[in-house]
Amino acid sequence: MKNVEIKAKVDNIDHVEEKAKKLSDTPLVVIDQHDIFFHVPSNQAACGGRLKLRQFKDGTGELIYYERPDVTGPKTSTYSMVKLDEERRRNLRVVLTQSNGVLGTIEKTRNLYMVGQTRIHIDRVLGLGNFLELEVVLNDGDDPKIGEEIAKNLMKDLGISENSLLSGAYMDMVLRN
Repeated sequence: MKNVEIKAKVDNIDHVEEKAKKLSDTPLVVIDQHDIFFHVPSNQAACGGRLKLRQFKDGTGELIYYERPDVTGPKTSTYSMVKLDEERRRNLRVVLTQSNGVLGTIEKTRNLYMVGQTRIHIDRVLGLGNFLELEVVLNDGDDPKIGEEIAKNLMKDLGISENSLLSGAYMDMVLRN
């Protein structure tokens, strides 16, 4: 699966949220997430590879492996994801902790809005601050350039400037601090 993503630091989160709400095709969905990042082999890490186990409030989760270049601006991300019930998530956490080791954790509240094929995430990340992520979901055969154009247009609509764009993942920010 592929998408085109951007991540930006947000100073006035209420302003961005209001704009996202007006653009959205769907009602707001609030998602509390606890992400555990695991070490990956150095050859995977070198190409932007990350492995995380995401836990939701109800105990269920998702195992997600993704590769994304660490650059600002729209970038193509490829990923694989498996949805997990609570027992499988718990057991997988034990196995991955023993086999790979934990790199770190991220806790956030994510407000999700949909605009066409784009997921707008307004994230309040514990210890890091407020952020916006755009994920333009690509269908098989879609040219990533279309996703980049969609992301750039939504950035304008949401009032996100290029100088607020970030590279990397929240985990990278935590590790740098």
